[in-house]
Amino acid sequence: MSTLEIIDLHASVGDTRILHGVNLAVSSGEVHAVMGPNGAGKSTLSAVVMGKPGYEVTAGSILFDGREILGLPTWQRATAGLHLVMQYPTEVPGVLLKDVLSEALKGRGGDGDLGRLDTLLRTEATRINFEERFLDRPLNVDLSGGEKKRNETLQLSILKPTIAILDELDSGLDVDALRDCARRVMDATREEGLGALVITHYSRLLEELKPSRVHILVKGRIVETGGPELADVLERDGYEAFKRD
Repeated sequence: MSTLEIIDLHASVGDTRILHGVNLAVSSGEVHAVMGPNGAGKSTLSAVVMGKPGYEVTAGSILFDGREILGLPTWQRATAGLHLVMQYPTEVPGVLLKDVLSEALKGRGGDGDLGRLDTLLRTEATRINFEERFLDRPLNVDLSGGEKKRNETLQLSILKPTIAILDELDSGLDVDALRDCARRVMDATREEGLGALVITHYSRLLEELKPSRVHILVKGRIVETGGPELADVLERDGYEAFKRD
């Protein structure tokens, strides 16, 4: 059982304060959705949890399995079992996907054997309808937005983190890709006990990726938390119903 605890988290970029005391906790097998309008601080939250440079934590704590991780570099957070599915995956010319994953598995104490990895990659690619021809390309090079998100989901399925943050997985996806990616993440929660913190604008992702809790983030604060029905309220009434001074 793993748990990510975000406790009274305040964070800034430069002189701009973005997060104002965020509290939530995600454990193995759970799906928590963080929903909010543009500029609410959703992507800042994911960046701070993963230790992206350029963000200053001014108060609060982030515990992963009871251990404070704010002082750890990103790679140590990743090898400990945290994973970020990026909103805008980066293209890395000259570096093959299988080589990236082989080194990542070795860094986690696993088997980076390229032969076994190739078989696993092709099995997982079929599972999410990711074309095998993309497996032999440099990471994300010349892939469409939807193909990059399938690739992100593929990497998640290979690395098997204990807690994953999905930063707008649905951005740029058509209906088929959204269903394939969301169902694979949902299967991971059931089969492997993955805990998922799902950041999204829209409730359509949550039709496939069923959350146990929904948090509404507005102006850097969680203003409402509830069950999956909260996403239905948001769909009906919009974010204006949750904006408070």
